[in-house]
Amino acid sequence: CCSPISASILRRNHQSSFRCLCSAVAISQPSSSDTSSPAPTVKKRVVSGVQPTGALHLGNYLGAIRNWISLQDNYETFFFIVDLHAITMPYETQQLSKATKDTAAIYLACGVDTSKASVFVQSHVRAHVELMWLLSSATPIGWLNRMIQFKEKSRKTGDENVGVALLTYPVLMAADILLYQSDFVPVGDDQKQHLELTRELAERVNNLYGGRKWKKLGGRGGLIFKIPEPLIPPAGARVMSLTDGLSKMSKSSPSDQSRINILDPKDVIANKVKRCKTDSIEGLEFDNPDRPECNNLLSIYQLVSGKTKEEVAQECQSMNWGAFKPLLADALIDHLQPIQDRYAQIMSDPAYLDRILADGAARATEIADQTLNNVYQAMGFLRR
Repeated sequence: CCSPISASILRRNHQSSFRCLCSAVAISQPSSSDTSSPAPTVKKRVVSGVQPTGALHLGNYLGAIRNWISLQDNYETFFFIVDLHAITMPYETQQLSKATKDTAAIYLACGVDTSKASVFVQSHVRAHVELMWLLSSATPIGWLNRMIQFKEKSRKTGDENVGVALLTYPVLMAADILLYQSDFVPVGDDQKQHLELTRELAERVNNLYGGRKWKKLGGRGGLIFKIPEPLIPPAGARVMSLTDGLSKMSKSSPSDQSRINILDPKDVIANKVKRCKTDSIEGLEFDNPDRPECNNLLSIYQLVSGKTKEEVAQECQSMNWGAFKPLLADALIDHLQPIQDRYAQIMSDPAYLDRILADGAARATEIADQTLNNVYQAMGFLRR
């Protein structure tokens, strides 16, 4: 919710138990030698999303969206635009709708296949907001008061100007995940704690309302929610700022120079690469902690060129920055150009994009409503 779902959840005082899955593709491959059962393999379910705030950049693409392309072949996938999360901070009302469509179009342009994945807008599935309210009743306020991101953003904005949604957005994030009985949520290796609140809240609701209590109310009993686990993408997909190799590339950075936006024109990409921060050490190398910018730029080149780390290290070890930067710029332009062309094609046909989003919302609603009805029943509400 990248996520959105990637919103920052506090590292709680006690650790939840995670089973980290370090290769998204490898764990999903059904065994070709297992022919003992004729029953079709039921795919595990994955959900993820990105906020429609700011321009999507190389970090969003390489760190999240590109990974979705392999996930959609092996999992039942739901990728959505988390527009409800986008209003937790001041925003331009005139831009929200356009930014939402732009984000959806970029999903498709990057290779998300709607015959395999459901793509939809969060606010188009009303169960998200309803489940958030139900979950809020079971969420201890202390869990939210300890939120790191709430403290940081409220300090920047000023306590008097902070909306309640900034405090309660983790509950909406939990609803985003739990609605779809998600098995996995893609997160970076440094973001495993983002799922902690969701997991603990699911366990709390299961204990408060599930099992025999639910069965006595006419329900099926057992667990109301699956407990989702983190899905760790392959290593090397963490993209850092062009102006600071120790900070992640971010939409919230005030400097556009710090990031390569997916829709940046060729000349802008070339200029950003030319001006990006480097060092004065001869030769280029990976994994030197004293050269974070060097490692970041080589990693970007590796990811967009399709070469192995070893191939890049061999190719670039004797280069200086004057030779490498044009090489990197050309690789970025060549990689992003087909995405930009596809994006333009999609945006030229608004009816097509509207149809994709409507179909995705319909598929999502079917599953979300089942979960929501179970929660209403387990919590004792009068059936509609």
